[in-house]
Amino acid sequence: MRLIPPGHHGAAILACGDRIDCGTITVTAEMIDAFTDLTSDRFEIHMSGEAARRHGFGARVAHGHLVLSLIDGLKSRAPAQFRARASLDWHWSFHRPVLAGVRIAVSITIAAIDRTQKNDQAVLVLGFDVTNQRDQNVQSGTNRLLVYR
Repeated sequence: MRLIPPGHHGAAILACGDRIDCGTITVTAEMIDAFTDLTSDRFEIHMSGEAARRHGFGARVAHGHLVLSLIDGLKSRAPAQFRARASLDWHWSFHRPVLAGVRIAVSITIAAIDRTQKNDQAVLVLGFDVTNQRDQNVQSGTNRLLVYR
């Protein structure tokens, strides 16, 4: 498994098993508040620590899709970049709650490279592994990304 070096990389030089480490980000209460304002998702576990504890969580729970959005942002800011054209789909699983104050880390592995009818493009199937600061898997899934060769 090769760690992809910094830079912008097309499909022509990539191989299955290549990996990008996207770094970390700490999910804050302010992020949860901003996401709530944008989406109007005000389920009580996102709104207060007291409500979250009533449901068995230790603190406010970040929206699963907030965490997914942060993951995509980390991918977009990683030192190693894909020469992306468009995201085609996401298949995602939520394994553990991400609480306010939790730091997440994201690693991407190329699971498949599918050629397209256009010679200058390919579809990468990216496997995402998202862990918390205890190295526990919190989210995972795949993203099909249309990239230039």
